[in-house]
Amino acid sequence: QYNLGVQYERGEGVEKDEKKAVYWYRRAADLGFFAAQNNLGSCYSKGMGVEKDEVEAVRLYHKSAEQGFAVAQLNLGNKYSDGIGVKEDKREAVRWYRKAADQGHVIAQFHLGDAYQHGYGVKRDLKQAAAWYRKSAAQGDEDAKTRLKNLSN
Repeated sequence: QYNLGVQYERGEGVEKDEKKAVYWYRRAADLGFFAAQNNLGSCYSKGMGVEKDEVEAVRLYHKSAEQGFAVAQLNLGNKYSDGIGVKEDKREAVRWYRKAADQGHVIAQFHLGDAYQHGYGVKRDLKQAAAWYRKSAAQGDEDAKTRLKNLSN
């Protein structure tokens, strides 16, 4: 069901149809499949195939993130960081970024570097910022490489 949702979302092997993608994601999400919950959350966040609803997006990201899905943890961290669909809470954002970063998620590692560099949700700590930027840069993130270089100057 999830894979069929992906195919409809991308138009791979079937005609692209966002409403059908949502239908199939919802079926898989209702069965508790974490990736479908995340993708359905993204549909709600973008208003793709459904009416845009950031609160519902956050609810679905939570379900997926709580199952350990790093992409959903990053998405949830972004929502808390920006206060979209949920009250802004930088500490909660950092908590979710850390969960994803600990699984090696490159963007979450970058966001943790930013959090430590600027003191968003954590005490400012340039050594920690450099450590997280270094992990992200090691995976090829160019922005992390730039931030790391700027920290050294």
